[in-house]
Amino acid sequence: MTGPTLVVGELHDGALSDATKEAVSVAQSVSGKENVVGFLAGSSPRGPAAGFGRCGVARALVAEDPRLDGVAGAVVAHLVASAADSLGAELVLVGGSTFGRDLIARLGIRWNAAVATGVTSLTRTGASFEVRRPVFGGRATETRQLEGAHAAVALRPHASAAPPDSPGEVALTPVPLDGVPASFWAAKRLSVEVVSRGAGPSLTDASIIVSGGRGVRAAENFRLIDELAASLGGAVGASRAVTDAGWRPESYQVGQTGKQVSPQLYVAVGISGAVQHLMGMISSRVIVAINSDSTAPIFKVADYGIVGDLFQVVPALTQEVKRARGQ
Repeated sequence: MTGPTLVVGELHDGALSDATKEAVSVAQSVSGKENVVGFLAGSSPRGPAAGFGRCGVARALVAEDPRLDGVAGAVVAHLVASAADSLGAELVLVGGSTFGRDLIARLGIRWNAAVATGVTSLTRTGASFEVRRPVFGGRATETRQLEGAHAAVALRPHASAAPPDSPGEVALTPVPLDGVPASFWAAKRLSVEVVSRGAGPSLTDASIIVSGGRGVRAAENFRLIDELAASLGGAVGASRAVTDAGWRPESYQVGQTGKQVSPQLYVAVGISGAVQHLMGMISSRVIVAINSDSTAPIFKVADYGIVGDLFQVVPALTQEVKRARGQ
């Protein structure tokens, strides 16, 4: 009998994030549905924790305190490590967000765990775990063995499907906070500045992304990208050339110095495909490139390519998507 897997939840708009649900699915495939326990910390975690039940998780641990909404990751890492020890857990899983990567790094020290981030595949091999993840900007895939008593893994968003919603319920168990060192509460988040983004989903959460590049030619032409993304229900991204030119804020940038994304569909419009951009989106499930230059590097990584004038192709594609979706 293997130890349980602890899935650490993260909230998005007051509910469990898609990345958390994907982590539950991976945990169930590795440890069995009955051997997965959820964890959620915050000022009011009990309501959102019900989302674990709808994912098929029967039990969840909740750490409840108003201070938990603004403290540094050291507090949450301490609580997670203590909870994992009390459960006899072998594995902690979390979505690969900024929160998740920070937590996993801390657990590597506090829980003495073998750590891996950006993981797209996780399997059990005897007494250890084997992970696969893209490296070198997606130009290679690494297989790594995580040995030892504990493993902590941050999963790449959208690499796995979330479990289907069910009417299941979850039993909630409170987590005591009296063992947290007083010094851990000293660092507090003072404010959060919301970055500018499009009307659709955020880049890191989106399953569909439409990005525009230098080929769009001018800021006013970027409406073509906005309209195609809106028709698909996706997010809007941009190459560094676009953000450097001031056509879109830096928060839109996809690439080595921007956001790393892994959507189900990535549409690159007027983007040549410099390696710096490819490093941010190469792990997308399906890549579609639209470019007038048939020799553009983007076509080497694209699953589907359209060689043509984007000013003709994109409006036609947008209209066809709207027609197909009854918009």
